Amino acid sequence: MVEQDQVQRRGRVLGGVHPTGEDHRVTTFELFFDLVYVFAATQVTGYMAHEHSAYGVLQGLLLLALLWWTWSAYAWLGNQARADEGLVRAGMAVAMAAIFVVALTIPEAWQDAPGGLNGPLVLVGAYLLVRCVHLPLYAVAATGDRGLRHQLAITSGPLLASAALLVPGVLVGGSTQTLLFAGALLVDWVGVWLISRHGNWRLYSPAHWTERHGLFIILAIGESVVAIGVGAAQQPISGPLLVAAILGVAAAVGLWWLYFDVASLAAEHRLVEAPGLARVRLAVEAYTYGHFPIVAGIVLAAVGVEGVLAHADKSKSLGGFSAAALFGGVALYLAGYLLFKRRM
Repeated sequence: MVEQDQVQRRGRVLGGVHPTGEDHRVTTFELFFDLVYVFAATQVTGYMAHEHSAYGVLQGLLLLALLWWTWSAYAWLGNQARADEGLVRAGMAVAMAAIFVVALTIPEAWQDAPGGLNGPLVLVGAYLLVRCVHLPLYAVAATGDRGLRHQLAITSGPLLASAALLVPGVLVGGSTQTLLFAGALLVDWVGVWLISRHGNWRLYSPAHWTERHGLFIILAIGESVVAIGVGAAQQPISGPLLVAAILGVAAAVGLWWLYFDVASLAAEHRLVEAPGLARVRLAVEAYTYGHFPIVAGIVLAAVGVEGVLAHADKSKSLGGFSAAALFGGVALYLAGYLLFKRRM
C-alpha cells in the first residue's frame, strides 16, 4: 500500500508541484537557498560581538531561533515536493529574498538607525512574509492528502499567535521587545510541538532529511571558520596569531568530526528503519527541535573564536565575554549533540 502510494505521488504533478519519493536527495536550489542563512548567521555573530554582553547574546539567540524556524519549515517542504521545480522554486525564491532582508536588518533589530525605514519593523515584516509564503506552498504540495492539509491548517494558529506578539514588540522596542520576541518563539515552538506529537506530518525521504540538516551544520561550521578570518583581519601576522588561527580551525574540525564521523550516519540508518509516525517523531524531536542547540552552539562559539583572534597578539587578557562565548558555545554544542544521539 505504501509503495503504491509512492508510485502515485511520483506520477502526478499538482499545480506545478512535483512530489518527492523515498530516494529523493537535496537539490542544488536548496543549497543555493541556504546561502542567505550563512549571511544571516554571520550577521547574528557580528551583532552579539558588537553588543558584547549577555543581553546581546540573548537577543542574538532569539534572532537565530527565528531564522532556524524558517529554515526548518522549508526543509519540511523540500521533503514533500521538489524545491528546484515549479511553484515551490518560485515561492522559495521569494522567501530567499525575504530572509536576505531579515539578515540585512539584524544590526537594527533592537535599535533603528537614523533615516530610512524602521529596521525592526522591516525585520518582522520580512520574517512573517517568509512564514506566510511557506504555508500556501505546503498546502499546494499536500493536495490530495487531507491529513497533512489539516495539520497545516492548525499550524497557522501558533503562527498567528506569535505574529500578534512580534509586531507589538518592535513597535514598543527595548526590553519589552525582547520579552515579546521570547514569548512569540515560546508560543510558536510549543504550539507546533503540541499539535505535532500525534499529527499528520509526512517524511518521505530520510536520506534527504539527514543530508539537508548535515549540510546546514557544515554551513554553520563554515561560518565559524569565517569568524577566524574576521578576528584576524587588519592585524599583522605574528606567531600568536597563527597559533590561535590554527587552534580555531582545529576546533572547527573537532565539531565536524563529532557530528559527521560519529553520529550522522547512524542517525540516518535509524530514521530509515523507523516506521510511519515513529519516523516523523524522530524528525521533529531530534532534528527540527534537537538541532537548534547544536547550531546555536556553533554560532556562539564563533563569537568566542573571533574574540580570541582579536586578542591573540595583545598582552591583555581575553576577557570574560569572549571566554564565556567560546566555552559556553562548545558546551551548548556538546549538550545538543548528546541529546540528539540519545533521541536517535
